[in-house]
Amino acid sequence: MTTIVFASNNAGKVREINQLSTGQQLQVQSQAEFGVQEVAETGLTFVENAIIKARNASLHTGLAALADDSGLEVDALNGAPGIYSARYAGHDASDAANLQKLLKDMESIPEQQRTARFQCIMVYLRHAKDPTPIICQGTWEGLVLFESVGKNGFGYDPIFFVPTHNCSSSQLSAETKNRLSHRGQALRALLQALKQGRLG
Repeated sequence: MTTIVFASNNAGKVREINQLSTGQQLQVQSQAEFGVQEVAETGLTFVENAIIKARNASLHTGLAALADDSGLEVDALNGAPGIYSARYAGHDASDAANLQKLLKDMESIPEQQRTARFQCIMVYLRHAKDPTPIICQGTWEGLVLFESVGKNGFGYDPIFFVPTHNCSSSQLSAETKNRLSHRGQALRALLQALKQGRLG
């Protein structure tokens, strides 16, 4: 069993990661369990931010580290909120505040122009100085709704419409969401890479 530190304090993400890695020889623990402080996300891309977070978690724990950087890209907003998805309404904004700001910014946008996608970059570092991190990407296409629908998930899930299932991400079961989602796609690709001997 290999212990990997996950560079996030987001309980929703930690839960999803553990659900997706069930059956693997991995024990994924949140950096919060090790007292690791969150690091400033100073990158200009999802890839840069994920590497910054993974390197910080590995440096403070001495363990291999897993990090993701993810967000919602809205075409009508030129890709916003993008890398700023978690702090769209301000540095310490809640999920609800971010969601409400996005709905307000989108209120005049007609349905056919509300295309969007969730992006996720997943990074694995064997150690803090790993010069060749594994980097995997997942993309999930959808539309931004006019109001919140559903009670599951977190973040922008209640306003992300999934055309293939005719409902919001928040109305999907955890199993279905994990199969479809950007994070699920990226993590499955990463787990496949780790199976091929890149763990240590």
